[in-house]
Amino acid sequence: MNAVKNVDAAAFEHEVLRRSFEVPVVVDFWAEWCGPCKVLGPTLERLATEGGGAWELAKIDVDANQQLAMQFQVQGIPTVVAFKDGRPVDRFTGAVPEPQIRQFIERVVPSELDMLAAEGEMLWEQGEDDRAEAAFRTVLATDPSHQIAGLGLAGMLLERDDGPGCLDVLSRLAPTEDVRRLQATARLTASDLESDLPAEPPDAPEARLDYAKAVAANGRYQEAFEVLLDLVALRDEQYSDGARLVMLDLFELLGPEDPLTTTYRRRLASALF
Repeated sequence: MNAVKNVDAAAFEHEVLRRSFEVPVVVDFWAEWCGPCKVLGPTLERLATEGGGAWELAKIDVDANQQLAMQFQVQGIPTVVAFKDGRPVDRFTGAVPEPQIRQFIERVVPSELDMLAAEGEMLWEQGEDDRAEAAFRTVLATDPSHQIAGLGLAGMLLERDDGPGCLDVLSRLAPTEDVRRLQATARLTASDLESDLPAEPPDAPEARLDYAKAVAANGRYQEAFEVLLDLVALRDEQYSDGARLVMLDLFELLGPEDPLTTTYRRRLASALF
């Protein structure tokens, strides 16, 4: 496969958008009359060839493809836009130095660790749990903050009810929505009562908190919220604050649009203030 290609509007969908689902595609918007383009273009072409297929360069003449240039808001040339998974993910304008170009490419081209983490995800989906875990742990041994590998391993640990292990892995990752949800789930499943729920909430406040976490872990969210609100109403710091934190985890788990989140967030605010 040629790492450098000239692309026009007719081929753009296939050669750039669809192809970017397989490898990153870097688009060089240029023109024959543009002096800086003649400086930048050969460097991009050389780096693409050196990349050995890890990414591809698509060169688009803006004079012959003005609609494409307008579509991607090209206001000066050369403009370079990187595409992954069918959409633009990064860009720069001007004949920047080669070290800066290399940094740009590194941001959009998967590293060896990225590819190993992606392999781990595929193995996990295929039921190859041991091999998937080995891949995730290999990545994390080099980069403990690797988001994909960390989320993968944390998910596997959560499936085994290893909440502490899950939380330990997640503590090193960027606090994205996915990370916060897994953290909330791991904390909610850490209950001594989860496997043997009594028919009614126990009387002792500390046991009621575990009971609420356990029923939440079993999907009985409204029941959990009611028990937690009762604990918050005690206004005893030892129990009320713990109940409030569990409610916040439930809000995170359910998401802001869930009707239970809306209802009980309002009721929590009333109970506190």
